[in-house]
Amino acid sequence: MIEQAPALILLVPFFVSIFVALLGNRFQGICFPLSVLSLIGSVAASVTTLGRVINEGTIRYRLGGWEPPMGIEFRIDALNALVAVAVSGVGLLAAIYSKRAVLAETPDKVSQYYTLFLLLITGLLGMVITGDAFNLYVLLEVSALTSYALIAMGPKRATLAAYKYVIIGTIGASFYLLGVGYLYIKTGSLNMFDIHEQLIARDIFDSPAILVAFIVITVGVWIKMAFFPLHAWLPNSYAYAPTTSSAILGPLMTKVMIYVMIRLTFTVFGSDFAFIQLDWSDIIVWMSVVAILAGSISALAQTDLRKMLSFLIIAEVGYMVGGVWLADDMGLVGSIYHIIADAFMTLCVFLFAGIIFVKTGKRDITALDGLFTKMPLTMVGLLVGAFSLIGIPPTAGFFSKWYLIQGGVASGHWEYVIALLISSLINAVLFFRIIEIAYFGVKPAEGHGHHDSDTHESGPNEASFSMLFPLLATAAALLVIGLYNQDIVAIISSFVSQFNFGVIGI
Repeated sequence: MIEQAPALILLVPFFVSIFVALLGNRFQGICFPLSVLSLIGSVAASVTTLGRVINEGTIRYRLGGWEPPMGIEFRIDALNALVAVAVSGVGLLAAIYSKRAVLAETPDKVSQYYTLFLLLITGLLGMVITGDAFNLYVLLEVSALTSYALIAMGPKRATLAAYKYVIIGTIGASFYLLGVGYLYIKTGSLNMFDIHEQLIARDIFDSPAILVAFIVITVGVWIKMAFFPLHAWLPNSYAYAPTTSSAILGPLMTKVMIYVMIRLTFTVFGSDFAFIQLDWSDIIVWMSVVAILAGSISALAQTDLRKMLSFLIIAEVGYMVGGVWLADDMGLVGSIYHIIADAFMTLCVFLFAGIIFVKTGKRDITALDGLFTKMPLTMVGLLVGAFSLIGIPPTAGFFSKWYLIQGGVASGHWEYVIALLISSLINAVLFFRIIEIAYFGVKPAEGHGHHDSDTHESGPNEASFSMLFPLLATAAALLVIGLYNQDIVAIISSFVSQFNFGVIGI
């Protein structure tokens, strides 16, 4: 069974999604427990695979007995083993949270919802562990199509947002597929590792087709991750989607695409081509600076809690893209570490926002009026997530930002360091405003104060266990990831050490 763990990572939720689709309408009560059990199995397989990678090195799993490059291969190293654990873990916590939220928001579509939910996780996990460039496209479309539907299950504004996402997402996927086509024409291979070997063997890095392939693939991935200014689809999609949809898409979709960018840049094209031959690092770091500041400043203008968090995702994407293109080993370590940390940070705050919406029916931050006294445990979960996004030790967010700042200093990109610090200060302003409202209440002059009604006395009480447990478990995970940052960085370093950034001299 241990030998089959790489395949079980995504096959377990995939096969369970089929059972849920076939039987869920008739036996609605099986949808939630089957979904949770399948994701427990996926987490177990991911952790087992990570343990094997740490002890044995890179794992190569061939599907159907076909030899690569003709056959599809799962090649799992320290990078995607860690990301797979994060994706499956976030999926499990979001599934537990969904028990009440799905019934409250989509009571007539429970089986359809869980079918799409599990297929989304299957697509994301497949993108993480596959070693085949075309298979990645197929899995990208699986995750994209399911995410469109999960968003569209929300109110009318969610349907419009999903339509916009469909249009822009299709453009991104088409760009990626076009780039893969160019690579196949020049190398005759779709296996990521074999493509790189063919590029070296044929010495065709100077080919205009390879340059075009790199550009269109990169732009396609940037669209999918909502890298500013290609972000227009994201804020409304995550803000108006059902709360469980936001809780799974917000933490995972952009982070998996960051992983895809790293995988394609380093495994397919290679660090020499990306950072020496093209020498675009300075431009992309400056683009990341703009993305960080634009996302953070836009968040300041929001009163809708989930829309504010959605703009923070755009800033976080800037952190990670910039960290990769610092062309420094510490910057790359920080970006990979931030993928893990930000997945749980974003999950934490979106779970909180979902709980508030389910309990109060309101989207505005004034819905938090006096919640410290009414929902103290829920507020504890928010505090940990907020402190992590701000970068307060010992949370995971502090250490990921610390590594990114080190990378910025070492590479001489002070503009990136300054942008990251400004963004952290803006996060502090945003979340301390929320904490002030939750602790002291809304000022009567704002027109929504507790003096206007009896909601202060008869408002929401503590969240249910099925909602509170994943929130507090995520908060605990943020502390554990922070406290064990050196162990996680040691695993990441086994991947980063393959690339000699010292030669780049940026």
